[in-house]
Amino acid sequence: MNPIYTKVDDYIQCFPAETQEVLQAIRSIILEIVPEVKEEIAYAMPAYKLNNKPFVYFAAFTKHIGFYAIPSAHAAFSEQLSPYKHGKGSVQFPLNKPIPYELIREIVEFKKQKINS
Repeated sequence: MNPIYTKVDDYIQCFPAETQEVLQAIRSIILEIVPEVKEEIAYAMPAYKLNNKPFVYFAAFTKHIGFYAIPSAHAAFSEQLSPYKHGKGSVQFPLNKPIPYELIREIVEFKKQKINS
């Protein structure tokens, strides 16, 4: 049975140290670029809303980090996301390879502009 988390800190702390570092780095990117974002747990993972609209989500799994930026961002970054397993609104970043933090940063910035326009 999976535990139910109500805070992002609690969610992150349940993973191994190496995974926690990745999750904290992604969280920091989001909060740095969009300090006004609302942070919560939704769908049993860290979730972020901007102007009451879904912004991005992320989750840790055994072998990858799932990053969910909703379809518009994934379509805009389809070429950059092509090396990764991805779907219409999701991408998997393998934990045994470098995490593309700069790409995550670009996606977050894109989403912020999209929602604020």
